[in-house]
Amino acid sequence: MNTLTTKTVRVDALARVEGEGAFHVKVKDGQVEEAELRIYEPPRFFEAFLRGRSYAEAPDITARICGICPVAYQMSAVHAMEEIFGVKVEGPLRELRRLLYCGEWIESHVLHAFMLHAPDFLGYADAIQMAGDHPDLVTQALRIKKIGNDIVALLGGREIHPINVRVGGFYRVPKRREWHAIVEELKWAREAMVALVRWTGQLPFPAFEQEYEFVALRHPDEYPFNEGRLVSNRGLDIPIAAFEEFLIEEHVTHSTALHAHIKERANYFVGPLARYSLNFDRLSPLARDAALDSGLGVTCNNPFQSIVVRCVEALYAIDEALRILEGYTMPDAPAVPYEVCAGVGHGCTEAPRGILYHRYVVDEEGDIVAAKITPPTAQNQATIEADLRAFVEPRAQLPLNELTWQCEQAIRNYDPCISCSTHFLRVKIEKA
Repeated sequence: MNTLTTKTVRVDALARVEGEGAFHVKVKDGQVEEAELRIYEPPRFFEAFLRGRSYAEAPDITARICGICPVAYQMSAVHAMEEIFGVKVEGPLRELRRLLYCGEWIESHVLHAFMLHAPDFLGYADAIQMAGDHPDLVTQALRIKKIGNDIVALLGGREIHPINVRVGGFYRVPKRREWHAIVEELKWAREAMVALVRWTGQLPFPAFEQEYEFVALRHPDEYPFNEGRLVSNRGLDIPIAAFEEFLIEEHVTHSTALHAHIKERANYFVGPLARYSLNFDRLSPLARDAALDSGLGVTCNNPFQSIVVRCVEALYAIDEALRILEGYTMPDAPAVPYEVCAGVGHGCTEAPRGILYHRYVVDEEGDIVAAKITPPTAQNQATIEADLRAFVEPRAQLPLNELTWQCEQAIRNYDPCISCSTHFLRVKIEKA
């Protein structure tokens, strides 16, 4: 008897605007014949919106691509422009940029881990149902998430689509006294997050170790946010300017979003597992100890354990934010001076979901001639398909509801840049 298994996944748009997508799997005689992540998404209008606009508008325009990780879009944009103009941001201003990134990682990771992903492991349809049995867990998570939002609001000008970032620094920098309440909350959050890392480490994880090529930034001294070289666990080691030479995007017939692979090699994996596995030694001692205490090793190849890794990164971001704020000094000026000139600039920073690449061509007046943006979720699409192929095959005969649940959980491992609360998965099994 032949068995045909078809999965249809309906999600929001993965990168920039809301939309619809589907995942389609065919299983015949116990073998996966087809696995496709079908994305129905409007064209990449933001790259077109940017053409003809001033370089100075790029951070604010790109921040509107995503309401969850706008800082990443701003940082990649300003780094690209600063490469063109020869701007070097150092000292307190550079520290404040790391602090802004800490805020985004905290709010994004905690939102995903406890509001969107934890219910999958505990058997709840959503966080609201989970809160009925685990009110303290949800309350703690929301309090920690708010701290991340508060950092972004104070330093970025507002919580969503911040407006205080500019080429060379910021439009305004907060005074030391403005950080006092946030520092006290961060001290509480650091202790709370250590316990939450331990809690996530005890969740039931399917045995699903995969051999990935991880790609992430690697900095000589720091766990990566804004700077470094692009490296992999299989020998890739390139400057950001070589991104498009080695990391190739191409169209596929079943998706309007691009698929990515490493030149002359296969797909790759970006995000928390990649950063963690390539930069474990750059974590703070507290975050390293918490990771090992939770049961993680120095690398992680099980995507279901991404919930633990995100919590380790949230703990690191809290620890790093406290380090920065406890030594905070006001910079001499909110931004460094520079002169506008023509050129090509590249920027790549670590969004919560992985590397986010920008390239801009700017003319002598500072107007944008061309723009290219490669978001992390798009880079992971081919790997998501490969994971679902490997995950489904040994589980194809599971009852419909159980198979549906496990497949949706597998997709959510990636924290794709969609509204997971409304994303659902339908599985239809036909037997001939």
